Amino acid sequence: MKDVSVPGLAGKLAVVTGASDGIGLGLAVRLARAGAELVLPVRDRAKGEAAAARVRAAAPGAVVALADLDLAALDSVAALAAGLTAEGRPVHILVNNAGVMAPATRHTTADGLELQFGVNHIGHMALVGRLLPLLRAGRARVTTMSSSAARMGSIDWADLQSERKYSPIASYNLSKLANLMFGLELDRRGRAAGWEIVSNVAHPGTTLTHLYAYGPNLGRTRPSRQESVMRRLARLGLFVQTVDRGLLPALYAATSPLAGGGRFYGPDGLGQFTGDPVELAVYRRARDQAAAARLWDVSARLAGVDFGD
Repeated sequence: MKDVSVPGLAGKLAVVTGASDGIGLGLAVRLARAGAELVLPVRDRAKGEAAAARVRAAAPGAVVALADLDLAALDSVAALAAGLTAEGRPVHILVNNAGVMAPATRHTTADGLELQFGVNHIGHMALVGRLLPLLRAGRARVTTMSSSAARMGSIDWADLQSERKYSPIASYNLSKLANLMFGLELDRRGRAAGWEIVSNVAHPGTTLTHLYAYGPNLGRTRPSRQESVMRRLARLGLFVQTVDRGLLPALYAATSPLAGGGRFYGPDGLGQFTGDPVELAVYRRARDQAAAARLWDVSARLAGVDFGD
């Protein structure tokens, strides 16, 4: 099985959301081992401190800073961006990795957005928009994490926030389709406007993380069986891979000079569940550039950001 060869990243600043555990933490370790300095924006400080300690243990001498971020609150996104802007350091790598998956009942963000759409897509779009000057200064690589679930995603323009009808899986699929369309549209607009950033998208296949426990248990009185099923499949070696494997497409997208902008990376195995990292064909609905432009405009308004494009 292939690994990803990461170039030296000494002097580079990398920001990874959702790095308290799972794929985000694994990515942080690999970036730190290559010499990158890290900012890990976290919602839970205690989990963040534990994650930073794990990064330092795996990469002795790593420079790791924590910052507060709740992607379910646009004020928190703005505060993080303001803090980084005040420091003035260019950002060279941004990985939009944090997310929530399939709460059993509809939840909303602090700004009244459906939780999955708000956290997975709008929060990250707001972060990119507010960090754009630092990303441009660093000629950054921006990698947004999608999912193979984006294949099943569809946009109901009349019910974008799932207010009329909420389905845990359909809303997740929509958020991941939005991630994919955003990452590709960001590259198109960046090239047209001369931003000198590279934006691409990755997905981890089916990777065993706490995502399968946290989200599905929101709104339940009894624990979801989803995590236990995933653990059983992982033990059998069926359709589920470890974090060390699942992070590879995003690691390649975020660091390899061969990973282009406007591209989509994921595992090459059956059904894209597991496998080595490769460039994938963009899913059909995400190829609709008119829909991507419309989603960009709607989402930028919801995010409260102006890209000046």
